[in-house]
Amino acid sequence: MPFTYACFIIGGLALAAFPITSGYFSKDEILTDIAARGGGWWAFYVIGYIGAVLTAVYTWRMIFRAFWGDPCPEARELEEGHLHHAEQPFNPANGEIEDTDVGFPGPEHHIAERAMTMKAAMAGLAVLAIVGGIALVPHTTTWLETFLEPTFADSTIHPAQNDSLLVVGLVLGAVLALGGIFIAYTVWVRRPGTSAQWQARFSGLHKLFINKWYFDEAIDFLIVRPAAWFGRWGQQTFERVFVNGTLIGGTSGIVRAGSAAVRAAQSGFLRAYAALLLLGVVAVGLYFLIQSA
Repeated sequence: MPFTYACFIIGGLALAAFPITSGYFSKDEILTDIAARGGGWWAFYVIGYIGAVLTAVYTWRMIFRAFWGDPCPEARELEEGHLHHAEQPFNPANGEIEDTDVGFPGPEHHIAERAMTMKAAMAGLAVLAIVGGIALVPHTTTWLETFLEPTFADSTIHPAQNDSLLVVGLVLGAVLALGGIFIAYTVWVRRPGTSAQWQARFSGLHKLFINKWYFDEAIDFLIVRPAAWFGRWGQQTFERVFVNGTLIGGTSGIVRAGSAAVRAAQSGFLRAYAALLLLGVVAVGLYFLIQSA
């Protein structure tokens, strides 16, 4: 997939914040503005560049593992026009069963770069990554550097551009980007197996990272389980107090008792109906007698 590989190279350089790519603007120039503030902001400047190095490492790890070396059996099967489907897809990092109902290629799957629409989209992004980066190099285009001045001219938040820091940012960005690429090349190309050795040596730390700092487990323990417990407790309490308790249960008990009395009275014997009728007449008569007294 040479066309896709070339686009990945350009995108990887941009993600690594290599000069003359758009990644320079999104990383180095922002960090330069942070450094221009001085004081404690330098800590964020350093942290930002550490993040940029890590981005270069994992981006080029992906590129080296995907495009370098011999194709894996699944890739060879795809090259021959067959789509490989695992019987039970799972994440090899942690053994988690993967959901194949979302975004999984169907029977019409094909190599993406063979479609002109995909080539046009990938090429457009690659060209923009380079053109955008060149256009944002200091003093390359005057209008691009000055068109925001009416907005930020009187701002106390946005510092004035420091040309020396911009040059330092360009040089430092290039060095760190190349350093990150070199680390990825050394670990996954020159010395394959290094990553596995580190994983074995720092298994606890690797387990922490592979499980995303146990963030999901923390959310489950701190939020999901308490909410579920509170919901069960509330449901049981509501049923006990309101449904089976005095409010509803007492009323339903009175209704049940009345219904039982009516059922007992409706025996079908004429004498019982006559007695009830006589009792009702007497009660009505006593009511009016008392009212007229």
